[in-house]
Parts: sequence; C-alpha cells; structure tokens
Amino acid sequence: MKKVVSTPNAPAAVGAYSQAIRVGGLLFISGQIPLVPSTGAIVEGDVCAQARQSLENLKAILASEGYTMDDAVKTTVLLEDINDFAAVNDVYAEYFVKDCPARACFAVDKLPKGAKVEIELIAYKD
Repeated sequence: MKKVVSTPNAPAAVGAYSQAIRVGGLLFISGQIPLVPSTGAIVEGDVCAQARQSLENLKAILASEGYTMDDAVKTTVLLEDINDFAAVNDVYAEYFVKDCPARACFAVDKLPKGAKVEIELIAYKD
C-alpha cells in the first residue's frame, strides 16, 4: 500500500508532489533543496551550508518514518556548479559514513529558488 509521508520538520511540498512516498519498506524522498523548514527560505551561507541543510531535511523526513541515514540505498545529488562537487562531497561524507548508498551526481542549469544543491534519497528498511 502506498503512503504519503509529510512532516513539519522538513520543508512542505509546494506543488503536485509529496515530501515522500512509502511503499512497503521503501521510502522515496523528493529532492530537498536547502530550505529552512521554519521560514521556507534558503539557508544562508555557501554551498556547504546548503548541502548540510538539504541533508538535514532528508534526515527529518527519514526520522518521521523511523528510518535513519543508514537506511539510504540511493541518492541523487543535483548541483548548480559541478565545481562544487568536492565541497558537497565532504559534507555528504559527514552523513554517510558506512555502507554508503549508491549515488549519482549531476550538474544542472538551475535549481528552484536559486539553490546551489538539491538531493533526493531512496531508503529501504525491512
């Protein structure tokens, strides 16, 4: 059965999509840009601050369903500038330290609200 997942601890979905969808043990989390949940504004700071906020948003959605970052099996990272890869990778490595998920990373022309990074995640738990 498909379950729509929503938590006030992460930015609300503002369109025809959900924060996440859970199907059995799989949790599909929509791409998270670095919005501060309480304000809806992009976090202040550089691409590292933005990556950290995006990852914190993912973590909050995971936690709302009893998952952790260790349950992540696949992520996709979208960067406005591929030259930010190393800096974002350093922040990313703070959140995924063992049995890291599979990952793809792409440079894109633009991200919503002028974000420098967006990260989506798929998690699995028995």
